[in-house]
Amino acid sequence: MKIRALSATIAMLLAPAVHADLFISEYVEGSGNNKALELYNPTAQAIPLSGYAIKVYFNGSTNVGTTINLTGTVPANGTFVYASSSASAELVALADQTSGNSLWNGDDAITLENAGVVVDSIGQIGVDPGSAWGSGDTTTANDTLRRTGILYDTNTTDSFDPAVQWAGFAQDDFSDIGLFNGDGSGPVDPDPEPDPVLTCGEPATAISAIQGSTDVSPLVGQQVQVEAVVTHTLAGLRGYNIQAVAAEQDNDATTSEGVFVYVNSSDLAVTAGQRVRLLATVAEFNGHTQLTNVAASLDCGSSELPAPTPLTLPVVSLAELEAVEGMLVSFEQMLTVNDTFTLGRFGELTLASGRRYTPTQVVSPGAEAIALAAAHELNKIVLDDASTTQNPATVPYPVGGLSAANTVRSGDTVINLTGTVHYGFNQYRIMPTQTPNFIQANPRTVAPELAADGNVKIASFNVLNYFNGDGQGAGFPTARGAHTVAEFERQRAKILAAMVALDASVIGLMEIENDGYAQSSAIADLVNGLRAASGNDNWQYIDAGGPVGTDEIAVGLIYRADLVAPAAPLLILDSSNSAVDDQGVALFDDSRNRPMLAQQFRVLDNDAEFAVMVNHLKSKGSGCGSADSDNGDGQGNCNIARTRAAQAIGQFAAEQFAQIPALVIGDLNAYAKEDPITTLAQAGYSNVFEALGKVPSHGYVFSGQSGSLDHALLNDFALRYLADAAKWNINADEPIALDYNVEFKSAQQQLDYYAADAYRSSDHDPVIVALNLPAAIPPLDVTLQLQRVVSARMGMRLVQLRWTGDASGLTLYRDDAAVKALNPSGRVNDQFRSDVAAVTYKICQQATGSCSADLVVNLD
Repeated sequence: MKIRALSATIAMLLAPAVHADLFISEYVEGSGNNKALELYNPTAQAIPLSGYAIKVYFNGSTNVGTTINLTGTVPANGTFVYASSSASAELVALADQTSGNSLWNGDDAITLENAGVVVDSIGQIGVDPGSAWGSGDTTTANDTLRRTGILYDTNTTDSFDPAVQWAGFAQDDFSDIGLFNGDGSGPVDPDPEPDPVLTCGEPATAISAIQGSTDVSPLVGQQVQVEAVVTHTLAGLRGYNIQAVAAEQDNDATTSEGVFVYVNSSDLAVTAGQRVRLLATVAEFNGHTQLTNVAASLDCGSSELPAPTPLTLPVVSLAELEAVEGMLVSFEQMLTVNDTFTLGRFGELTLASGRRYTPTQVVSPGAEAIALAAAHELNKIVLDDASTTQNPATVPYPVGGLSAANTVRSGDTVINLTGTVHYGFNQYRIMPTQTPNFIQANPRTVAPELAADGNVKIASFNVLNYFNGDGQGAGFPTARGAHTVAEFERQRAKILAAMVALDASVIGLMEIENDGYAQSSAIADLVNGLRAASGNDNWQYIDAGGPVGTDEIAVGLIYRADLVAPAAPLLILDSSNSAVDDQGVALFDDSRNRPMLAQQFRVLDNDAEFAVMVNHLKSKGSGCGSADSDNGDGQGNCNIARTRAAQAIGQFAAEQFAQIPALVIGDLNAYAKEDPITTLAQAGYSNVFEALGKVPSHGYVFSGQSGSLDHALLNDFALRYLADAAKWNINADEPIALDYNVEFKSAQQQLDYYAADAYRSSDHDPVIVALNLPAAIPPLDVTLQLQRVVSARMGMRLVQLRWTGDASGLTLYRDDAAVKALNPSGRVNDQFRSDVAAVTYKICQQATGSCSADLVVNLD
């Protein structure tokens, strides 16, 4: 047990205990598995822990998710620390009891119970606060909380604000665990050492010696005196950077000349350009070298700031970034925004030299993809907002603050970036010392940009879990999608805005609720909304007769009945009618892939016909068992399931649509160079963007890398009439904060971040293909007949043919060779040697290539 003397002041403050029982005196929710609770016994008697338990209620649940039965005894006026057995070694060493149970996150409620009676609690049972309770530095996520006195909260259902009873400290601050004195100090020394005396200009430890030439300081745990100039004050990080001036540097490119000073306060008593002398302890915090526990400081006047060190991406190795950790740096090159995913939540953007493409979007899986993935790791840095606050009220990027009307997109660029380098959450970061200069290099467009519209446009659109509740304004939350009817209306408006702007004849849908085709269904709701939003009542949906497959989501087809009409019954590809492998097992496994819908359409203007096959194959993040797991070649999980499905689709297409323009569209969950796409190419279905030379292209951004999971693959007939195709980048490049959801957003942000437009209507970008299909060829109104075979002298035979019907513009062919243009007489003679046994004739229309059926003449 941890029994440590308390300072006299704190002891007097805490003496009058309100309850004679344990309470939770410290709470840790740190990085990784750094989770701990400190319990304090404020009484004069030891308290055995038999009957005591910690219970965790996950994500707003009213049911207990984890129970930890406590063991041991808490001494009088002593503490007891419980921690995860997977926490850092430092934290585990401070614990009295550990276990590998599933522990809490910031949105989970916790109770301390004795014989089933709650004696203290954190959070509010039955309420999911989003990411955490609290705000600023006093939250239940990524923070350490310390009780400000002997306080209890036995009401587990009342509202919870940690600031009422708790003080907030930085993530992974374990300095007070086992002490419960609120300031992290140890027992009071009756004969304290005198305060250290610092003198400016005296010899000091070089920052380069503190940083060393590796990613861990060789002086960890040592107290040092340092004298350097403040380069950057970082109130949001509760500290500041200092750096050696040029004359004090060691001229070793492998050792950094800057270091972060953590003071655990946003009230910084220094300014940039001030020279300071410090007595502090060297520490490593999540891979970041820093000075902490500042015992003394001295103002040593002012100094010019060191010149920023030039940096260029990509670096040769990450050691280049480690060698400038804590230093002023600048990028003279233009950097490209590669990821906006965490912008709204954490104020971050990922920057790189150019756009980084998912390896298997541009190179083959295997060695090439692995090499490109490694190269990508050397070509990025995170532009940080220099704050640890989650969901900040104002996101500083772009200039003016993020909003629906003021966005920064992947593909935009930043020039003349200057700041200090930090390391945190496993990434190197730059904290800007001056406002970043953004250039809108990837502006929004109001509609897809096509060089030609053709006479029919086919689109593919993943509508991101479009679930409409019970179809009557209730039934929320559903299994997926919007949590409330208000969120659904926000989602619906965005999806409809995108669909109207697509201006397509046919749209294949992915992630539509698989709830059938009644008027209350999701697809009916979507079509009704599209009719209203577009002002066109001709939108219809293809009715597949009921839920398709067993997944919660399905694919769907909608079309404009004033432009096209179904020309044949709907076809469905699933396990029941799939081609099979050598063992007789269906190639298309509909327990993994959503069943495919295939519909043949007719263009009303000219009777041209085409086919659309819409798909949604198994995702990379799913589990398909050890036999089909991620093998490390870049294609992720379930690649075999997707590739087998692609084989089945290719065979199905060959059987059903071999003679007409046909498209395989949808979310194939495979990038452009992966096996499913190459398999379909071998079956005669080409990537339309490769055919157009529009590569590399993208419609999805994941982990800061761009690629395409949604495709349009065309057979040769469709390619023959291709007008153009486009990926409309309305979603993948946009910050997720601009979507319809209200989680993690203040009431003001729910207004500021939202617009009822197409942007961030989904996480996938729609794909659109324009075809210019020629008019259907009418059948020949002519019949070819054999009149007679006449024997002739000199070993020759004479064949006499005649035809009925209009022969204008027709030519007679014999064994695929032209004989002659047909004359008005309606009769022709043809002569052969007597040893010719048979001959084949047909009549062809020269303008269109349409031909009559073969007439085989036996001459024997």
